[in-house]
Amino acid sequence: MALFADRTAAGTELAGALQAWSGEDVVVFGIPRGGIVVAAAVARPLGLPLAAAVVRKLGAPSHEEFAVGAIAGDVRVVNAAALEAGRVTPEQLASVEDRERAELQRRGALFRGEADIEGRTAIVVDDGIATGATATAACLSLRSRGAKSIVLAVPVAPADWTPDADAVDEYVCLHRMRDFWAVGEFFDDFTQTSDAEVVELLSHDLRD
Repeated sequence: MALFADRTAAGTELAGALQAWSGEDVVVFGIPRGGIVVAAAVARPLGLPLAAAVVRKLGAPSHEEFAVGAIAGDVRVVNAAALEAGRVTPEQLASVEDRERAELQRRGALFRGEADIEGRTAIVVDDGIATGATATAACLSLRSRGAKSIVLAVPVAPADWTPDADAVDEYVCLHRMRDFWAVGEFFDDFTQTSDAEVVELLSHDLRD
């Protein structure tokens, strides 16, 4: 049996570890797509608004699920070791980034990824950490938009992963796993989240 039944169950458990951050100047940002489901389950019991932290992974051409970096807004994060391991050339990386920039713009428009965060605390939520590239890019982007403080909160991550101090002020992780292959292995149901589901979750004021 996995750690979590599904993303909603993971978010409900994660909300319990985030009680200290409920307040008027706090916004929960989910990383689309799956992270939005977790974030919604965090925002609801804490009475906090929900927004999208739109970010795109830069995957290795030969293995798109293997992140060599990520982009969010004007932020670009690249892992030199991952580039070398994936044997990714500068030309290949540029091609991947061009494609992902287009998708980033599409999702930003669809998910309204520019919620006001200046002077406020951002709780950035994803369904888990693999390489950490997307989470780091999302947090750095929110930092550049004037967030007062950034809390990265996830249900599961590798035990040896820690966030960049320039990107994250507080890190909350329910389960730090020594044996880690992929985020999905820790969920009984890790069905892909659709654009329509994200739009539906973002369309509701979860404080009601």
